Amino acid sequence: MAAAAVVLHPRDLAGCEHRLALDQSHPDLVRARPDTPEAQRRKDAAADHRAGVRDMVRGLHSDQPPGTVVLVDPTSDHATRVAATMAACAAEAAWIWNATLPTDLDHGRRGHAELLIRDGSGYVPVIVVNHRVSYDAKPGNGGNGGSTLTSPVWTWAPRPDVSRNARNQRRDQLRLAQLTAMLLDLGLTPSADPADLKGGVIGIDADCIVVFEMAALLDDYAESFERRMAIARQTIPTAPRRIGECRSCPWWPRCGPELEERRDVSLVVGGNQSIALGEIGITTIDQLAHFRGDQPTDWPANIRFDDAVLNAIAWLTGIPLIRRLEEPQVHRADVEVDVDMESYGEHGAYLWGTLLTDNTDPSREVRYRAFATWEPLPTRDEGRSFAEFWGWLTGERAAAHAAGKTFAAYCYSQQAENRWLLGSARRFAGDDGVPPRAEVEEFIASDEWVDIYEAVGRNFICPNGKGLKRVAPVAGFTWRDAEASGEASMDWYRDAVGLGGATPDPAQRHRLLEYNEDDVRATKVLREWIDGPAKEQVPHADTVLEFRDR
Repeated sequence: MAAAAVVLHPRDLAGCEHRLALDQSHPDLVRARPDTPEAQRRKDAAADHRAGVRDMVRGLHSDQPPGTVVLVDPTSDHATRVAATMAACAAEAAWIWNATLPTDLDHGRRGHAELLIRDGSGYVPVIVVNHRVSYDAKPGNGGNGGSTLTSPVWTWAPRPDVSRNARNQRRDQLRLAQLTAMLLDLGLTPSADPADLKGGVIGIDADCIVVFEMAALLDDYAESFERRMAIARQTIPTAPRRIGECRSCPWWPRCGPELEERRDVSLVVGGNQSIALGEIGITTIDQLAHFRGDQPTDWPANIRFDDAVLNAIAWLTGIPLIRRLEEPQVHRADVEVDVDMESYGEHGAYLWGTLLTDNTDPSREVRYRAFATWEPLPTRDEGRSFAEFWGWLTGERAAAHAAGKTFAAYCYSQQAENRWLLGSARRFAGDDGVPPRAEVEEFIASDEWVDIYEAVGRNFICPNGKGLKRVAPVAGFTWRDAEASGEASMDWYRDAVGLGGATPDPAQRHRLLEYNEDDVRATKVLREWIDGPAKEQVPHADTVLEFRDR
């Protein structure tokens, strides 16, 4: 068979098809392109996590004979890594770290696995990723019925695990499938029958291996691989379309202007929505803005079709926000506390910022308070700062109740805050001041914990997105730091605590505190604006829809 002109890496099998086409048609630009700071941060975090798993694997088998765990040198060239991997397989090593498989030029594929684990007469691939790959099965419902398989991290022993549900990340599954297909062709799998094959993923918690049956994944992989190969060979044409991935794509400076020039409808609706619109002939923003017919048959059930039309009108007219309700509504209280949490990836929450407003006592200072740990995460000191935050918050809540005042605490998008509220109660259970999980759950479920992100969604259509930094400026708020963002804060945190052996930088700690304070002040300004000037300053949806009559 003639060698393929294209070789696909597993990362080429998911995500934007047009990006794959551009990468393949401009390889020199791809090679010369530096990583963005955001991409480099993700790579560094993933490398740190994999190094930790590597050291854990080596430590778990430190009492076993030499050669049980083989570490392939990641700094050596590709050919050397392949040779070392094949030699370890021939020697029947039990664990092979950083295993690099020979590039398959006939089929056009390459790949490496953080681990190959010996299973009988062959190997199973296990990849290590820097995200969560399972979550606790809901208690009280009998678990998941044993549909999730896991294995301990110190051995390969897959078994049903009713306590967990797997998180099915398609990128991970396609990577496992490509590795399995390559191992099959090399004769290195425990069986030649795909129905007998498995693969595994170790996630951020590194407390188990989540195991996948490979037969069904291999079928999906074969279909995806065939299409992606055709795209890479330029036999299936692609065109740009805005999707979530575009935010961090290096090709966006090229695709964005092209989409704007043709006023592509994907600039104002999500990916699935633009596909549904295309099926009824709507491809431009102008067409959508003037459309009066029925919504497409395949329109997503959780999206209002009128919102899409309004987003298109807003794009054409420059309207930043559209009012859904005649009277915007947001829950208010006598004593109000705005809360914002800062975390470092999956490692923990290092800062809880608060801003208290007593609407019954104008003489009481509206004061920002921060509860932080500056010991590098993960650290037990995180539990101490969380306990202090929780003690202060619940103390203010109790004091308000005792004085006959109503109380509410506010955040912007409670998913993140709730995760670390519950996670901190679980991880630091028993430490001084750390509340029982049930107490945290009671607070989260109460009317006194208010999500302003949800309030924004109920009251407004947000053509530019519902993020705090998109919406609060409409209410008149400005951040002091022009570079303020969640991604930037990750770099500031590394410098603030001196990750990687660097000297901690107090200036970056101050920067993080100022950023957090601005976030809680933005939440306060936004909710007070919703309850006041928003009605007069934001046009109602019915008024905006009159654009179609022009």
